[in-house]
Amino acid sequence: MEKTRTKYICLLSAAAVVLALAIWFGEQYYRYRWCNFVSRDGEKHGYYVRPGMSVDSVIAAIEADYALGSSLDWRLHSRYLHFYTCQVGFYRLPARIGDKELIRRLMLGQQTPVRLSWTHQVRTREQLSSRLSKQLLMDSVAIAERLDSAEYMAAYGLKRETAVCLFLPDTYEVWWTLTPDQLFERMGREYRRFWNEERLHRADSMHLTPTEVATLASIVESETNRQQEYPLIASLYLNRLHRRMPLQACPTVIFAVGDFSMRRVLKRHLRIESPYNTYRNIGLPPGPIRCARKTTMDAVLQAPKTDYLYMCANPDWSGTHVFSSSYSNHAATARAYQRELNKRKIR
Repeated sequence: MEKTRTKYICLLSAAAVVLALAIWFGEQYYRYRWCNFVSRDGEKHGYYVRPGMSVDSVIAAIEADYALGSSLDWRLHSRYLHFYTCQVGFYRLPARIGDKELIRRLMLGQQTPVRLSWTHQVRTREQLSSRLSKQLLMDSVAIAERLDSAEYMAAYGLKRETAVCLFLPDTYEVWWTLTPDQLFERMGREYRRFWNEERLHRADSMHLTPTEVATLASIVESETNRQQEYPLIASLYLNRLHRRMPLQACPTVIFAVGDFSMRRVLKRHLRIESPYNTYRNIGLPPGPIRCARKTTMDAVLQAPKTDYLYMCANPDWSGTHVFSSSYSNHAATARAYQRELNKRKIR
């Protein structure tokens, strides 16, 4: 009887041990394979792993948004997978993630692409360099040096003055750790994709190069926020170009001055010596005065035939323009607009 009881106890003990081990291994497998980190708000979260960051600092950042099921299991799995360093990059994690998947991503550098974007509001190479560097792991100086290098930009058929043509405003998915050269190569592919055979043929038929189209488009965009006026403004400037008339575009004068907060161009500004002053120089300036949008370049390429040579901001302050083919009509509108500026005390 005593033997039977002892045997029974041993069997129960063994079963308890097996059950405990099964539970432990099951929990280990679950946390290792399926879930040890759970987002507190049920959403995905992204993290930038910068050079020099330790594993502990990365996990501390993750724990700000994720509840860690078992820190003991995490340490055990990290040692098992020899996880001692993180690869630099941007990582977006799902709402639930197991230790194996997290370690695999961070250790192998399996990044999530970031969205790189800028708008037509970027006017200069310096602004472009700053805008790009703030979104990527690269120094703005490295970008600026390439934009300023005639030799480097020549590989893309561009010059220092036309370098911004390469960067078509849009949103692109790229790696956060992209190098400057890789960035330019990517933009080169996008540039060549936009300037397909059809657009090149259309530009050639208008006796314009791609950079001249971008330059004219940048002036058009700077004249108004009303995109419905883009084709007419483009038509007006094309008429002036073909007649060898100065463009007399105020936005180019503002670019030459370098004060983009200017609300009124005065006569003294028109006398500035600059290749960008289209009141003093015939033809287009050396390059764009902002990063022109693809849709605006298409508006230039598809500009309608008109006889407009002049335009003036509408005196009714509607934000539109009054287009004229005769100087007398234009002068009357300009005087009315000047009176409105004086009335509103805009200097």
